[in-house]
Formats: sequence, structure tokens, C-alpha cells
Amino acid sequence: MPVPTTLDQWLAHCERIHPKEVDLTLERVRRVKERLGLAIAPALILVGGTNGKGSTCAMLESVALRAGYRVGLYSKPHLVHFEERCRVDGTMVAADDLVPHFEAVEAARGDVSLTYFEFTTLVIVRLLGQMPLDLVILEVGLGGRFDAVNIFDADCAVLTSVDIDHAEFLGPDRETIGREKAGIFRPGRPAIVGDPLPPHSVVEAARAIGADLRRAGIDFRFSGDRQQWEWSGRETRFGGLGYPALRGANQLLNASAALAALETLRQRLPVSAQAVRSGLAAVELPGRFQVIPGRPTLVLDVAHNPHAVAALAHSLDQMGFYPRTHAVFGAMRDKDIAAILARMAPLVDAWHFTDLPAARAATAAELAATYARTAAGGSPATVAQHVSPAAALAAALAAAEPVDRIVVFGSFYNVGAVLANGLPQRSGRHSV
Repeated sequence: MPVPTTLDQWLAHCERIHPKEVDLTLERVRRVKERLGLAIAPALILVGGTNGKGSTCAMLESVALRAGYRVGLYSKPHLVHFEERCRVDGTMVAADDLVPHFEAVEAARGDVSLTYFEFTTLVIVRLLGQMPLDLVILEVGLGGRFDAVNIFDADCAVLTSVDIDHAEFLGPDRETIGREKAGIFRPGRPAIVGDPLPPHSVVEAARAIGADLRRAGIDFRFSGDRQQWEWSGRETRFGGLGYPALRGANQLLNASAALAALETLRQRLPVSAQAVRSGLAAVELPGRFQVIPGRPTLVLDVAHNPHAVAALAHSLDQMGFYPRTHAVFGAMRDKDIAAILARMAPLVDAWHFTDLPAARAATAAELAATYARTAAGGSPATVAQHVSPAAALAAALAAAEPVDRIVVFGSFYNVGAVLANGLPQRSGRHSV
């Protein structure tokens, strides 16, 4: 095989070299880390959980940047470009800047086989480790205990939420999954639990190793009205806060956990109330209840498990009245599709199910069959099947009135495809 020279070639190489997409173990990736001599000198925050990780990471980054610190962020998966996974000072890194780090990891791994996620994690951490940063934020993947980022000892670990997802890898219930995700906690170091009702296994795991457990509603809390909110922790209080720029039902929970994490670093990285206000006001994260102005209204959300879809449904309920809601939906086959569709069915008047460009994805026909079998319940909603997210969105736009609403949700592949093609011009069929 020729030696890769571009980012796309390296990513294709990473997809070929390990027999399994997910291989939950740390021994192989830790061995390569030691060969590379990787270490993270700045303050390090790990963010894990079922949902809310990306939003929490984005809020941490935005507030720290407004406080004047240099920040590196590793977040995934990406929507359109792989480079989205790595930002330095709020800016996505260039593809060419990643290539030397792929070369270094390839040289160091020798005969060690790494998964795509393990290989690219080492690449991005190596890049961040060579930058003059004050804070590094690493988002955990699907697990915790055996996730590749867990080879690094965080100064503070955040667990945003625990719910059932990736059950084939993590376990069938919240207690088992919580125990896996709590594997990012460290003895004597802050462990932030943003879930207001965490599984007992999370609390037990933190106490068993002597972590500095800080729980939502106990060690930190928030309150507010329609105009503003306030947050208080063990030693810090912020009042008169504007609501985060990120929309969605759970964003105050995510913001509260982010502020709890920053409080634990206040001796090294103090953050002012003004930095909190401006950081939360400026935070951006595509695809998280992203409402695109225009007619008909377009909503993009990567909710792809029942817990996230429940939050999406609640947020949609808060938007006001729309005569019809059109849904463009695609998802991986291993998701609880029946539960997702059942939760959204009362809100949707027209379904546009789509194939996705991934082997793990359910086909549009499979989605439609699941809907007919479990979620329809006599609903008068129409159902259509499409070969791509672009075709599904085009059909939804053609059918929608200017006063309607289109919701594109589910897999990152679904929302990412819409963003990759450029947001469509929307004037509605009967607009003037």
C-alpha cells in the first residue's frame, strides 16, 4: 500500500487497519501513547455521558476563551469535516496540520492494531500536546472506563447524563452503563455529575475510589425565571446570567455542569462572571436543536436515542404552533428506533425516512416498517422513503407550506448530510 499523504488517505488507512470498529480495551492504545511520550501539561477536563457532552464541551470552551485562556478541544463525531473534531482557540484545525501527527502515530504503533477512534484520538491529542494551551477539553466516546481518552488522567471529570444507549457494548440498564461511564473518575480529583438523578452505581464508583464527588442539586444548583438564571457551587456564585445561546430543554443542566467543572479549576484558571455571561451568550454548536431562520422553519438535531429525543420533543413543544411538522429521519440500526418513533409520533404529520451512507444504518424501508409496526397507532401521518437525506429534505420542502416546520433529526450522518450540501433556499410553496 502507498504511504498516505493527505488527511482523507490517512482516515481511509485508519478504517482498514483494525478488524473491529469498536474494541473496548486500553492496553493497545496506552502502549502507543507511551511510545509517543504523550502527555497533557495544561489543565485537563474529560467530559463523558450519554447526551449533552458536545454542548457541555462547547460551553466550557466558550467561557474559558472569553476568560482569556488558550483552549484546545477534542469533540466528536463530526458533522461534515473530520477537522471539526479538533479546535484550537475556537478555530477548527487545518487538514494539513493533522497529517504529520498521523505519520507519527503510524511510526510509533509498529505492529499494534488501533481502531479508527483510537488512532485519531492519539493524533489529535499529540497535536494539542504541542500547542501552548492553558486548558484541554477531551470528549469521551461511547463509554468511559475503556474509552481511548481515558488513558489520560483528568484534573476534572464531568458526567453529563446517563441513559440507555450502545447497550451492546455498555450494558442493558442505567446502573451498568453508569458504572462504565464513571470509569473516567480519578481518586482525589473532582467528579462532576450533571445528571440530576444519577444511577446509584455512579455515586458508588466515585465514593469507592475517593473521588471529589460533586452532584447536581447537592453540590451545585441553578434556578431562574424566563429572563435570567443563577448558579451556585461550593465556593462560587454567578447571578444575572442570560440563557445559553444553545437552544434545547437540557442546556441549563449542561451549563450548570460546565460551571461546576470550571469552579474546581478556579485556583489555576479563575473565571469571571462576565466571562461566563459572554461565553454562554456566544457558544455555538451546529446540529443541537439548531433552528434555521426562514420559511418553513427548519430544525436540525442529532438526537439519536430515546433520552435525547425526549428532550428534542419537549423543545419542539415549546416552539409554538405549526400547522404541520415534517420529519426527516435516519438512524443507525442498533438504536432503539421503535422508542424514538413512538416519542416523536404525536408531533409529526409527515415522515420522510432516509437511507444513510453507513453500513450500520437502518434503511428507509426498515424505518418505515418499524414505524408501521410500533409507532403509527392510527396516526394519520404520511410516510415516504428516500435514498438520501438530501432527497428526503427536498421532498419535505416541496410538501411543506411556509408556515410549517421541518425537523431533521437522528444520526450525525443525517444532519451532517444536510449541512454538507448547504442549507436550502426556503421560500415555501405559496410564499409571495
